[in-house]
Formats: sequence, C-alpha cells, structure tokens
Amino acid sequence: MTDTKWQRGLVIFSLICAGEAIFTLPYHVTRFFRPTFLEVFNLTATELGVAQSAYGVIAMVAYFFGGPLADRFEPRKLLAGSLWATALGGLYLATFPDVTGVMLVWGFFGLTNILLFWAALIKVTRSWGGNDQQGLAYGLLDGGRGLLAAVLASLGVLAFASAFPLGYDSATLTEKGAILRQVIYGYTAATAAVGVMVWFTLRGIPVETETKHDSGWATALTQFRAVVKLKVVWLQATVLVCAYSSYKAFDQYALFAVRGHGIDEIDAAQIVTAGAWTRPIAALALGLLGDRFGISRMALVCFVLLIISHSLFAFTGQALGSLSMILLNTLVTGVAIFGLRGLYFGLLEEGRIPLAVTGTAVGLISVIGYTPDVYVAAIAGYLIDQNPGLLGFQHLFVLLLVFSIVGALAALAFTRQARPPSVTSAH
Repeated sequence: MTDTKWQRGLVIFSLICAGEAIFTLPYHVTRFFRPTFLEVFNLTATELGVAQSAYGVIAMVAYFFGGPLADRFEPRKLLAGSLWATALGGLYLATFPDVTGVMLVWGFFGLTNILLFWAALIKVTRSWGGNDQQGLAYGLLDGGRGLLAAVLASLGVLAFASAFPLGYDSATLTEKGAILRQVIYGYTAATAAVGVMVWFTLRGIPVETETKHDSGWATALTQFRAVVKLKVVWLQATVLVCAYSSYKAFDQYALFAVRGHGIDEIDAAQIVTAGAWTRPIAALALGLLGDRFGISRMALVCFVLLIISHSLFAFTGQALGSLSMILLNTLVTGVAIFGLRGLYFGLLEEGRIPLAVTGTAVGLISVIGYTPDVYVAAIAGYLIDQNPGLLGFQHLFVLLLVFSIVGALAALAFTRQARPPSVTSAH
C-alpha cells in the first residue's frame, strides 16, 4: 500500500486520528460534559436522547449507501470531506441552537460521520493490512482510537475543570456556556485539522474498484447483489451484531454494580474505567493473535470468554457481589468485547471478500451489525425498570448470554467457511 515503514506508520496514525476525531463532536461533548450541556442548551435528557436517536436512524441508512461510495471514490477525499463537514456542524453547535437545531445537527452528524466516512475507513485499513496483517491493522485502529479517546477526554476534562478556579457550582450559566463553547471549538478545530492531515497523508493511495468502466449506480447494484450472495458476509454480520450487543451493554455495568450489588458510585465508576482501559491493550493483542492463529478462531475465543462472564453475572446472584470479583469479571468482559472490536472487520480478508467490493460489504455488514445502537439501551432500561434490584440485570445478562452463544456459533461457522490463516488470497 505504501513503500516504507515510515509511510505505513503515518497512514495508520492518520486513520487512527480520523477514526476517533470524527466522533468527538457527537459523542465526547455529551458523554463527558452532559450535565453542563443539558443546562446550557436548556434541554431535558429525553430531548437529547431523541436527538441522538436521530443520529442513529440516519446512520443506519448512511451505512447502506456509504458502502458503494467507498468502492467508487478516492478514500482521502471521502475521509477528509467527512471530517470537514463534521467540523462545520461543530461551528453550528457552538451557536447553542434550540432543541430543533440540536436534533438537526445530530442528524447531520449521523450523515457526515457515516455516509462518506465509515466504509472508506474500513476499506483503507484493510488495504493497509494486506493479506496477512489484518489483525494488526484493525487492532491498531481500534486500540489506537481507544487510547486517543482517553487522551482527548482527559485533556478536555482537565481544561474544563481548570476553567472554574472558584468551583463549578459558583459559576453562572453564562460562564458555563462560554467555557462549553470553547470546548466545542476545541473539538471542532481538532476535527478539521485531522481532515487536513488525512488529505495529505493518504495522497496517492488508490481505490480499487470492481470495474474500470464506470456505469454509475448500476455497478453499485451489481456489487450489492454479489455481496448479498456471500455466506461469509452474513456470518460476519452475525458476529458483529452479537459482539456489538455486549459492547453497548457495557454502559450498564456501573449501574449494575450500584443497584445490583450496592457498591458505591465512585467504586463503580472505577470498575468501568478499569474495564475501558483494556480496549487499547485487548484490541491490539487479540488482533496480533488473530494474525497468528486466525481472526475467526480468536473471535470464537472472545465469545467463549463472554459466555463465561455473562453466565457468572446472570446466574451467581449475590455470590459474585464482592468488589474484587465484579472487577475481575468486568476485566474479562472488557478483554473480550474490545478484543472483538479489533477482530471483526479482519474477517473481510479471511473470508476472501474481494477488496473491490469491500465498501459495499462493510455497508451491508454495518447496517445489520450496528443495530444494537437502536435497541440495547432501550431493552436494558426496560428490563432494569421492570425488575428492580439485581433481577433486572440478571435478565439482561441472560439476553447477552444468548447473543454470545449465537456469536460463537457464527464465528465457528466462519472458521469452517474461511481459508486457513497461512494461505493468502489474490484480488
């Protein structure tokens, strides 16, 4: 893909930065500054939730249509354009629009984050990994994104906290708004700057297309029909939806520790933080093991770990209620779910899906695989509210256990469908 180690390193560094920077405005601002955001924008939690749902719905459609675009256009134009468009949305967000404007800008983020970006990112990463370094490629991508997210979040929170030397509670709404606007500007500038970096570092990287004779969307339809017929695509989508379900449920672990086992909020936050820090380590380590032993085989190992960890939380009741045991099992869960994040797109190469239709395949796989964005939080909330205390969480872990078993079966089936890891494929 590139000629030297320095060039390859620069490309994957750019992809890591782009892969996280694109999501800072729609996710970091409300994740790390949620109370201030709601107060300054005069929003209820429900109104913000509706805006984020608009993001999810538009993203689902964008995954589908973004795939063929990644197979037809130069990746640096798609990635840089997405970053710059998202930065424009950040400038609008800094004007503090009303509830309708917030919903519109989150819908806009759903379009800019996914339509031109996601499939192109996955396709370039696949090309970077070649025939035998897919685990390394996606492990570096997701592990690097996790590390960068932690660094950006730490810097943002530090800057935010230092802006209130007399204490946050003593600040006026105007002062809070001024500081939040600076935070938004900071994320906006970082997003735009990464767009510039991508524009130059990915120069000269070609896009491999299915045909030299471009015939518009007729070609895209032909590619889609070819992808739909591939059994490995549906198995990979099953692996992704099962893995992502456990990943999305990870948001509930702090509440599980507090309401299910009576652990205080600070200890619960530390448990989840420790679990989150397994991301850069697990994604890269499992990716490298995938290159050595097979991506689908290591995905199967991760699902087995999830089956064990979810079973312990689902069926042991209060017997697993100590802080140390919950922490240990949470770390096992973190290794499994973040390991899977470093693996599941590596299945594209192992399944011998043609590089020229990678974007189309990623679009279809993502439409199915990322549906937990729509239903996991809602189902978890319902189960927890309808069954107070530990019982509701046990029901949730039973559901996650079912997903993990299905994911393990899909990974096993994929292993039997795919080539041995030592055999390379020609595109």
